[in-house]
Amino acid sequence: MAYQMTKDLETGNTLIDTEHRQLFDAINGLLEACSKGQGRKEVERTGRFLMDYTAKHFGDEERLQQRYKYPDCQQHKQYHETFKRVVAELVKELEEKGPSVQLVARLNTVLAGWLINHIKREDTKVAAHIRANS
Repeated sequence: MAYQMTKDLETGNTLIDTEHRQLFDAINGLLEACSKGQGRKEVERTGRFLMDYTAKHFGDEERLQQRYKYPDCQQHKQYHETFKRVVAELVKELEEKGPSVQLVARLNTVLAGWLINHIKREDTKVAAHIRANS
């Protein structure tokens, strides 16, 4: 199942929305590599990209929050730190055991599910705060 950046996931902030699209592309790439039984190297490469890009994106979001004095910045950062740990654990498992049906299902549920919920519940609040304070 491919994930798409739909209108209800757009925050209205160009940087955040562009990076969210790229994160969805990375998740889709990882799921596709797993589902096609592609070599472990491809899965590892995509997983590493996702870890690196998630760290970059969260850093960008956190700098925006600081710049616009988002009042819930510290709590939002904690959500990011938790997600980075989950991504690292999943990528480590992929590297050690290779893709399996169970792991692909967890990738679907955990990565995409968390990202979608986070965007809808938290990132839209951040974007609204930025708009109100620009």
